[in-house]
Amino acid sequence: MDKLHSEYKEYSFGALMKRFLPYYRKHIGVIVRDLCCAALTTVCELILPMIMRYITDTGLRDAASLSIALIGKMAFLYLVLRIIDCMANYYMADMGHVMGAKIETDMRRDAYYHLQQLSNTYYNNTKVGQIMGRITNDLFDVTEFSHHCPEEFFIAAVKIIVSFGILSTVNLPLTLIVFSVVPLMMFVCIRLNRRNKKAFAKQRVQIGELNAQIEDSLLGQKVVKAFTNEDIECGKFEEGNQKFLKIKEETYRYMASFQTSTRAFDGLMYLLVILFGGVFLVKGYIGAGDLVAYTLYVSTLIATIRRIIEFAEQFQRGITGIERFLQIMDSDIEIFDEPGAAEMPKPQGEITFKKVAFEYPDDHNKVFRNLNLSVSPGEKLAIVGPSGGGKTTLCNLIPRFYDVTEGEIRIDGKNIKDYTLKSLRQNIGIVQQDVYLFSGTVMENILYGRPDASKEEVMEAAKKAGAHEFIMELKDGYDTYVGERGVKLSGGQKQRISIARVFLKNPPIMILDEATSALDNESEFEVAKSLNKLSEGRTTITIAHRLSSIKNSDRILVLTEDGIVESGNHEELMAKKGIYYDFYTMADRIK
Repeated sequence: MDKLHSEYKEYSFGALMKRFLPYYRKHIGVIVRDLCCAALTTVCELILPMIMRYITDTGLRDAASLSIALIGKMAFLYLVLRIIDCMANYYMADMGHVMGAKIETDMRRDAYYHLQQLSNTYYNNTKVGQIMGRITNDLFDVTEFSHHCPEEFFIAAVKIIVSFGILSTVNLPLTLIVFSVVPLMMFVCIRLNRRNKKAFAKQRVQIGELNAQIEDSLLGQKVVKAFTNEDIECGKFEEGNQKFLKIKEETYRYMASFQTSTRAFDGLMYLLVILFGGVFLVKGYIGAGDLVAYTLYVSTLIATIRRIIEFAEQFQRGITGIERFLQIMDSDIEIFDEPGAAEMPKPQGEITFKKVAFEYPDDHNKVFRNLNLSVSPGEKLAIVGPSGGGKTTLCNLIPRFYDVTEGEIRIDGKNIKDYTLKSLRQNIGIVQQDVYLFSGTVMENILYGRPDASKEEVMEAAKKAGAHEFIMELKDGYDTYVGERGVKLSGGQKQRISIARVFLKNPPIMILDEATSALDNESEFEVAKSLNKLSEGRTTITIAHRLSSIKNSDRILVLTEDGIVESGNHEELMAKKGIYYDFYTMADRIK
């Protein structure tokens, strides 16, 4: 199984339970008490047929001995049993569900922590809607499964075993005849459940696809409206919605087959009791009270089976939820701390690429071969070149968003893999073209650069980024809610907030990835001033499409599919009249 496609991996029931059972470990006390309560409720239920048998046999044997006092004693005994049953059932319904919720919470925490460690490759190949479905809806079903699964099967096992034991002492042949149906019923149910599991898995995948499609359409609603493509989006949604309906229809067909088969077995058990019980009663092999007890026990068994049937859908949902949870947990962490990795001290900022080759692990698209590059401490390096030449990829290798395929990258002469990921990334600041602001306030978004910073430090960082003035003009200043992904702010405002975030972080190495290319001229001018301040005294690598913004760089590289083809400052490259010259003069002609 390809590590990049663990989301499609299937697990056997045994493998699922082996991975799931450790979550019960810290709740073992609750489970034991829950099963004890389940045993009490089962015993209380199984005693009723024996009470009815005793009353019936007593009345038939000696009607005079069947007094009001005797009936009162039996009724009092049943009342006590019912009180015990209610108390036990309350504990099961309360603490059992709480235990299930705690297990769900633990699993969601583990899944979320694991997701935080997965590389960009995973997110490039997995839809966010699918991930959301796995850590929300799928794990909701695990709550019911983790509580009811041991409880329901324990109750069923106790009822079958105890009923068999009691009825065997009454009439062994009739007991064997009636219980001969149970193994066949179990075999059929297991076969049908396997089909149900596959159907539920398909259902989960499709609802994830539907969620992803809805999310994609709603997040892009401005584009949808701009191109008046509402009908197209509705058509795509309807196609996915109808596909989901077909999968649910298939699921319900399997459920109907399952329920019909179990009802047929119910009827068969009753038929055996009526036929053979009646014959045994006529022949004198069994008493009337015994036949009443048989009928009541069979009713109890059938009620238990029906309860298991009702639980079967939830059981399959729970199993599917656990499977989809494990598919996340089994996604490989491709970028991790190497053994012996040390904390990175504050670097001087020298960056060296030594014989670096890189290809994307999912599609094996080769980007670099034998790339060599050295950046001096405090140097302002700019990278230009055609789209697809690897400019952004080169910068993504420095903080280890991806790992090199061959060669190594060094900071201050030491391989970046020798540093812990956290300390490496803490020393690198990144400002991207596509600014991501979290749903929250301006203050919270700037604080993301250094969560322990004071309000004064946040404001100072905003001033350096040229953001303080416009922030103070907002309705609530630094407490203004920016909306989802910062939709309430302009592109220039969002970019300056992201720069303030990096100012607050204060890293010695800066990566500016086309940070102004999406802005209008006025915003670009303001942001460029902020970026110039930000790059002072730091090693700075700038990727730029607007070449006018990098004229003052210490060195400019031209990066193409063939690697670094030109290097020098603006004047030197213009004098060469090569690729950089063509880019620059083309930009002038466009103006």
